[in-house]
Amino acid sequence: MKIEKFEDIRAWQQARELANLVYDLTEKGNFAKDFRLRDQIQGAAGSIMHNIAEGFDDGSDAEFIHFLKYSRRSASKVQSEIYLALDRKYITREDFQKVYDMATTTKKSINAFIAYLRKSKRGTTDKP
Repeated sequence: MKIEKFEDIRAWQQARELANLVYDLTEKGNFAKDFRLRDQIQGAAGSIMHNIAEGFDDGSDAEFIHFLKYSRRSASKVQSEIYLALDRKYITREDFQKVYDMATTTKKSINAFIAYLRKSKRGTTDKP
């Protein structure tokens, strides 16, 4: 598949799904009342997709990779924060696993994209 806009990037699509999952979970019950944790995890989840979009429009592979690494770090932050939500009993073990697994999937896609960019020149080629 040829990528012409950031919305075509699989990792961005997965990050969007993850962000929406996080928002859905954080808007319920006691999680919604823990403003600090709620805002932190929502910010981290949104940051994953936003950094992919921002890096895509930068123009250089090196800088795009830099933004992708920020996205990957934000996905790890979501994983860390979701542990606290589980420990505080804001979410079920099942919800925890959904978020954790989606973040892992997103990080794998980001890693694959970074590897691809390191091996090829940006331009008219198809990207994963």
